[in-house]
Amino acid sequence: MPKGIPNPAAMYGIYSRPWGFEVSIVRNGVRHHRLFGKASYGGAEQALLQAQDWRDFIVRNVPPQARRVRAEKRRANNSTGVPGVFHHLAPGGRVRAWMAKTYIAPDEILRTDFPVAELGDAAQALAVQERAQQLKRMTGLARIHPAEEAIRMGLSAHAPGPRTAKRSKSEITRRNNTSGVSGVHFKTPKPNHPGYWLAITYTTGKGSVSKAFSVKVHGTDVAKSLAIAERERQLADKQRTEEAAATAASQRTASGAKRAGG
Repeated sequence: MPKGIPNPAAMYGIYSRPWGFEVSIVRNGVRHHRLFGKASYGGAEQALLQAQDWRDFIVRNVPPQARRVRAEKRRANNSTGVPGVFHHLAPGGRVRAWMAKTYIAPDEILRTDFPVAELGDAAQALAVQERAQQLKRMTGLARIHPAEEAIRMGLSAHAPGPRTAKRSKSEITRRNNTSGVSGVHFKTPKPNHPGYWLAITYTTGKGSVSKAFSVKVHGTDVAKSLAIAERERQLADKQRTEEAAATAASQRTASGAKRAGG
């Protein structure tokens, strides 16, 4: 969006990329960042929904600073040493007055001047005290984007439709895949070889499992179908292995917590 114009609520903190969507939100100097690829979620629609869900989670759980805390930070152009306290200089550089100023709302700006000619050295201290009193009237969180408050209140800026779980790398169909099915590839080991269809799946901790189906033996279409069926079987085995590992890890955690509790 042009400078000074906030992104639409649905796209707040979200940036469209050729491969999907990037979420980036900064809180107190810390950048919360995550990528949501179209290939990982089966298309742009699901990738965007997942990006919006994560953006909403960050907004709700990592709120911006309180307005008062932010107002108490010293700006780089502050020359008095106290945020919100300024001095008026006479043409010769002499301090003519001290001023306390606080922006509360567009229609409420608090300002009080303390002339040095009338108050002497006490003018600066009085301005500092007045600034502290003004800050007591400042409430709420820093306004980062118009959508933030609605998100924190649970008013979603996007549809609550169904979500697709993130695909593992082995489930993503690559651009150079000729079968249209991830993990299924056509191979020709040498020129004039009829080739074969290969089903291959990688499982963390177990390595790769593969099986080939010869075109010479089965024919092109049947060999491809057999490879696709084999790939589905491999993925099912992989899922069972991962679920069993997750269950075992959960049981070990629960057992350890039980022992620790006596």
